[in-house]
This record gives sequence, structure tokens and C-alpha cells, in this order.
Amino acid sequence: MSNISIEKGEKNTVKIVVTVPHTEVEPYLQEAALKLSQETKIDGFRPGKAGYDVIKQRVGEMKLYETALDIIVRKTYLEAITDNNLEPVGSPKVDVVKLAPENDIEFSLEISQMPKVEELADYKAIKIKKDKVEVEDKEVELTLNNLKRMQTKEVRAKSDEACTEEDKIVVSMEMKKDGVVVEGGSSPNHGIFLREDYYVPGFKDEVLGLKEGDKKSFTLTFPEEHAQKMLAGNPVEFSIELKEVYHLESPELNDEFAKALGQESLDQMREVIKKNIENEKEHDEHARQEREMLETIAKKSRFQDIPDLLVNHEVNKMIEELKQGVAQQGMEFEKYLESIKKTFADLKLDFTPQALMRIKIALAMRAVADKEEIKVEEKEIDAEIDKIAAQVPEEHEYRKQLFAPEYREYTEGLLKNRKVIELLRKEIIG
Repeated sequence: MSNISIEKGEKNTVKIVVTVPHTEVEPYLQEAALKLSQETKIDGFRPGKAGYDVIKQRVGEMKLYETALDIIVRKTYLEAITDNNLEPVGSPKVDVVKLAPENDIEFSLEISQMPKVEELADYKAIKIKKDKVEVEDKEVELTLNNLKRMQTKEVRAKSDEACTEEDKIVVSMEMKKDGVVVEGGSSPNHGIFLREDYYVPGFKDEVLGLKEGDKKSFTLTFPEEHAQKMLAGNPVEFSIELKEVYHLESPELNDEFAKALGQESLDQMREVIKKNIENEKEHDEHARQEREMLETIAKKSRFQDIPDLLVNHEVNKMIEELKQGVAQQGMEFEKYLESIKKTFADLKLDFTPQALMRIKIALAMRAVADKEEIKVEEKEIDAEIDKIAAQVPEEHEYRKQLFAPEYREYTEGLLKNRKVIELLRKEIIG
């Protein structure tokens, strides 16, 4: 019988030390030989039919021991976590101490445990106030003006008309620093709305009054906070040619404008916009209440040491979420990091406190679920999966994943968290 001992380490780590007497290694070697026999092509034998001695001669004795070790590690790991009620995070770190023929096999497994809540906050004593949601008239007017801008038509100006602040221009532009074209500083068709602020102060003043075909060179100083450090605060030479001028014809804000967008009148449109803004603010306020509620519970609770492995996993998860968001905006992640003046290491460091909070919130929610004996019935899981599946075409690959055991387990956790939040909201949100 294998000798298994448990040693507790720092930050909620556990070391499982294992010794397998050499007298008990034989069955694992036989299982390893069968496995290798199935995986190795041997002339004269069908897969899985070559005997132990043939496999030993073909792959070598140490290969048999290494394969046997994999089998022993998996078996021992499952036994250890089951018998000792361990809840590991991630895969174990394996350290082989001794692996040689006719010797005991010795190795250790180091795991990080899922931390527990040592003292759960008295969440029934926590109270979060609701903020009143209000919509100001200027917010409605801002939305109306944005809609007006979206409906604006561009009408090509006559070639002899000078551009004004109400126009859009298209220029061929080249930027140089010390006589050298800067990276990304050459554009054959650069569109500029003159009614909006340009990112280089003074640029609009230089181009106002120009006509199609006019050329002009001038020097401007870039803002100190500009993302490109080599340009920030430095003089840059501009060479432009005005290629096209467009007058911007905006519709009037009246009933006809509202009807064109599917509303009966401008007044009704204002009411619809106001309601939409109100709904959005209600959603944001609901999210704020929930965030404050969960963070307060986490801050007032006490936890076991949280393993670095778990924190790193959460940080990496947050970075992947950020990458997806950046990609959806059509931006490369490296360019995004440049724009915020951060390195990948800076980002991981910045995310660590938030990752810790997310972990603590998840642990606290689990503790609340256990304390309140919150359960999710099988029929509830079935109904949730069926609801999602109804929105996915039969032939879609994602549909198969919905009915996998892993997705079922994920759905159960999701529904349980919903129930926990619903319970907490009733207790905490005033």
C-alpha cells in the first residue's frame, strides 16, 4: 500500500508526499506495458497484444517506469484529495524524488487549495441605499442633437468655395519631425469635421478659408499628453493639400424629423428618449447597488490565505476579457497598451487588487449559499439550458456544448449565484 502524508504549506498550499514500495509497483508496470502496447506499433502484434517483455525490450525499462509513474500520480492524487477533503485549484506540481528499477517510487504533489471563508460578514446588518435616478432636459437635448448629427447630409461644395467651421474637409496630409515623416503621419484622404476640436491645437485655424486644391505648410506643437512620446510636446511640420470640401446639412429638430425616425411627434420622441435614458440609468444604478453590496460583504468577511495561483488565474481571465473588448472595437491589443502607456506587466499589477476582490466575492457568495442552504433543482437547470438552446440553430457547433456535463455544472453555478444575489438584495438594499 502506498504511504501518503499531507503537509500544509503557506498561502493555503498542501504538499502530498507519496512513497510506493517497490514490491507494489508491479501492477502499475503491467498497466503501463498495456498502455504502451496500445500506443506503440510493433511488428507482428496487433495494438494492445504485445506482452510485457516485448514492450520492455522495445521501449526500455525506464520508459515503463515513467509511464507507470503517470498512472500512480493520477490514482494517488484522486485518493488524496478525496480522503482528505481537499479542494484543489488548478493542476498539481509534481516533484519526482526517486524513480528507478527495484526501488521504492517517491514523489510529491504540491497543490493550491480553494480558500474558505473563515468568518462571513453579518450581511443582514448591511444596508445599501438606493440613489434616486433623474433625467435632466439637457441629457435629452444632447441625445437629440446626436441623432441630428447622425442624420446630417454631406453636400460637396463648389470648387471655389472656402471651407468654414460648419464644413467637413478631406485633405492629403504629411507630418514630419526634424524633416523625417513620422510613423502614421502620412494620409492621402484624411477627413476632418471643422466644427469639432482637432487633436492638435491650432490645426483648424491653419486650414479655415482654404479652397479645394489649395496647399499649405505650417508647424504646430503637439500636446504634452499625446500618446506618441516622440511627438508629445514637440513641433511637427504639416504639409497639406485640401482635396474636398463638404457642407454639412443638418435636419431641423421638428415633428418631421421625429416622424422620419418612427415617432409621431418631437414631443413624443423626447419622452421616448427620456424613458430610454432613465432605463439605462436604472440599470447602472442596479449594477452599482449590487457591486457595493457584494464588495461590502467581501470587505467585512475574513478569508483563508488566497493562493497566488488563484490570483494569477483571475488576473489572466480579466486580461482575456479586456482583449476581447479591445478586439471588438477593432483595435490591436499591443496598440491599446501603447495608447494607455502600460506594459503587459503593468496591466497584471493593476488588475491584481480587483482580481482579489472578485475572488473574495465569489467565495463569500458560495458561503452565503451554504449558510442559507440555497439549492438549484435539476428542472431549473434543464429549463435554463433549453431556453438558451432555443436561441441557437440546430446545426451550430455551440449547441453541442450546451448539453455537455461541464456546461450543466456552469449553469448550476450561475443559477445559484442569481438566487444568492436575489436573497441578498432583499436583505440589504433599502
